[in-house]
Amino acid sequence: MDPVRVVGTDAATGEPIDVWLADGRFVERPAAPGAAAAADALTLTGWVLPGFVDAHCHVGYSPDGVTDLATAEQQARTDLATGVLAIRDCGSPLDTRPLVGRADLPQLFRAGRHLARPKRYIRDLGLDLDDPGELPAAVAEQVSYGGGWIKLVGDWIDRGIGDLAPLWPDDVLAEAVAVAHAGGARVTAHVFGEDAVPGLLSAGIDCLEHGTGLTADTIDEVVRRGVHVVPTVINIANFPMFADAATRFPAYAKHMRDLYERSDDTFAAAAEAGVPLHAGTDAGGFIVHGRIVDEINGLSRALGGGSPGPDTVRRVLAMASHSAREWLGLRNYATGDPADLVVYPADPAEQPAVLRAPTAVVRAGRVVRMV
Repeated sequence: MDPVRVVGTDAATGEPIDVWLADGRFVERPAAPGAAAAADALTLTGWVLPGFVDAHCHVGYSPDGVTDLATAEQQARTDLATGVLAIRDCGSPLDTRPLVGRADLPQLFRAGRHLARPKRYIRDLGLDLDDPGELPAAVAEQVSYGGGWIKLVGDWIDRGIGDLAPLWPDDVLAEAVAVAHAGGARVTAHVFGEDAVPGLLSAGIDCLEHGTGLTADTIDEVVRRGVHVVPTVINIANFPMFADAATRFPAYAKHMRDLYERSDDTFAAAAEAGVPLHAGTDAGGFIVHGRIVDEINGLSRALGGGSPGPDTVRRVLAMASHSAREWLGLRNYATGDPADLVVYPADPAEQPAVLRAPTAVVRAGRVVRMV
């Protein structure tokens, strides 16, 4: 494979980029006797990112339920075309292990199955545990089945009280998280409301999904513990719809509307306090795959007070690429690593519209999309 040179400016950091790609990996500049080949190499120029991470989506799940493997693969390809070069799958009813390690798809980090309680989550999406005390054993099983992550459902509507409520006792959570950590897995949790957050943090959780119920006190604790948060702002936009459908539960409906209305302020406060945030679309249910740009724009809006400037956009681009990749153990532009990057024709911080029209998307040295 002929070498490719990429020259430009990193769109998140502003640093100069001059890297070489050959045989699917980043390499040092080809030297003699390959100098002539290097001189004739394809050169891509522009604004560069190491590729986005969709830090919360569900490959193998759709509005109609579990998909087949071919559909899951197409979901991953849809994400790839938008510049998503790594996916953190936050729970799927499909065994997606055959999609792991493929150079023609985004790098896939799996969480296995959601762990929930009967009638306390989306039907058939996760594993329902009749007895909350079963959670540590179920976590141990998912450590073996998953890919380095465990996904808990931290809260959901409790029809007995008509509002969001935690699913697990604090002592059970602590034991379950300890089991996961002992097995080398990190733990994340779906959590909309306020009440489940303290128990999750005390248990040693590694990440919170959605996090609309964060308060000043719990934000401080999130920072102290180094917990990451994935807001999923384009799915939070569905909260009013969820509330409208819950006519039998007025307290829940009011709560969901309140969480939605203050969500931008919540995430802005979290970012200001130093909480590591990442971009995740929650694709697979109400959200179709391929919407990482919408999520980046939504997070930029939230952190920019509704009118984000270039500095805010650049900060969110870093959250969605550099820092998210580092969180997952991926390096950026590193010699010897798979050559993953995206090139844009203009500065996305100044012209966010170009995020939808990259010059080239490169996965493992192969140009999968080029305009």
